[in-house]
Amino acid sequence: MTAKLDTATLKQLDQAHHLHPFTDFKDYAEHGGRIISRAEHVYIYDSDGNKIQDGMSGLWCCNLGYSQNTIKDAVAAQLHELPFYNNFFRCSNQPAVELAGKLCELSPERFQHVFFTNSGSEANDTQIKLVHRYFDLLGKPKKKHIISRINAYHGSTIAAGSLGGMQFMHEQTIGLNYVHHINQPHWFELGGEMDEDSFGIQVARELEAKIDELGEENVAAFIAEPIQGAGGVIIPPATYWPEVKRILDERDILFISDEVICGFGRTGQWYGADTYGTEPDLITFAKAVTNGYMPLGGSLVSNKVSDVLLSGGGEFAHGLTYSGHPASCAAGLATMAIYENSNIIEETAKVLAPHFARNLRALEDHPIVGQVRVKGLFAAVELVRNKNSRERLAPDSAAAVFCRDQAVADNLMVRQTGDAMIMAPPFVTTPAELDTLTAKLAIALDKTAKHFGVA
Repeated sequence: MTAKLDTATLKQLDQAHHLHPFTDFKDYAEHGGRIISRAEHVYIYDSDGNKIQDGMSGLWCCNLGYSQNTIKDAVAAQLHELPFYNNFFRCSNQPAVELAGKLCELSPERFQHVFFTNSGSEANDTQIKLVHRYFDLLGKPKKKHIISRINAYHGSTIAAGSLGGMQFMHEQTIGLNYVHHINQPHWFELGGEMDEDSFGIQVARELEAKIDELGEENVAAFIAEPIQGAGGVIIPPATYWPEVKRILDERDILFISDEVICGFGRTGQWYGADTYGTEPDLITFAKAVTNGYMPLGGSLVSNKVSDVLLSGGGEFAHGLTYSGHPASCAAGLATMAIYENSNIIEETAKVLAPHFARNLRALEDHPIVGQVRVKGLFAAVELVRNKNSRERLAPDSAAAVFCRDQAVADNLMVRQTGDAMIMAPPFVTTPAELDTLTAKLAIALDKTAKHFGVA
């Protein structure tokens, strides 16, 4: 880098020239934000010197925290040896080859092929093309329609944004007309007076009804996150995934498990599909595959699909300049080595996750907490004015935004989605640091209750 700029200069340049993701450009140009200057362990530091505990693993991606030097060293070494070459024109590179093999080795045995991208959004775009190519080669060209869920997040490109079910995104972009959405398995929001198990079965059967409406001969795939992350850490009822699996097993429809957030240990097992016993045909991965240190995503392709793609002949007309980028794949290999050479996922599931759950469950008696959802190191706390009616504290999620801002002001980085406070701390967070996270969240909840007039 060039010489360090002072905070005022950085903020001025940022507001003048930098368009940020998912941001009100007008508001940011007027009010600006903060500059993050460095990070270590589970803490980020801004340019004013504030030390902030990261309760979100970056953007759900730095599962191993910020101090994994072996990943950094692997990237630096690769940049000195081969900083870039493309994987077009029958070319490859050693890190891409090795990482493809390693991911297949660590995934269920039926996955033996990988297509690399740079992000989860691009990976889900790729899934659409793989699915369509698969059915075309099988002589079923009508099977183009894809079913997803309301409030799902599958990326922000036009195709991935279409797969997702977030209305505010759809309002700004004309999406794909062959993507359809059914309800999410969000019992707290949609379950009414039903018990969770009955609701889980009912909402799963919306998939069955949608397939019948569209015609099985026209439906190619169902895409879903094991737990909806950006949608608010929506943990489905125990009955949901078994019923979805039954429906898909009975039909000629592929299942895409979007593991961009759930993958690599977040739910307590390698993939969320392992946690819930689903058997996807394709897996979308990104984020934690490199611990967030380098951009990388991709599709894991099961033998059921790859056998058809490999035997069908003809060019697969899709690719990205940086597919299988050597430095990104080097980061992925170093990240996989940490998982393989330690028992961090097992220890997280055995020690940290129960501790985290106990801490958050203790907040259930708080006057504005309507529900606590926890799975692994993945949680949401729903805010309400009335626990019985589930009435919200304020319109337009204003209370959760206020609560988030109170936590951030207290140097705890958590996130707000809808009326929920959501968090996904790194696996290297200590029990004592989880205690601090919960204590600061409780303080933010107290301030929110007082601000919105709840005793």
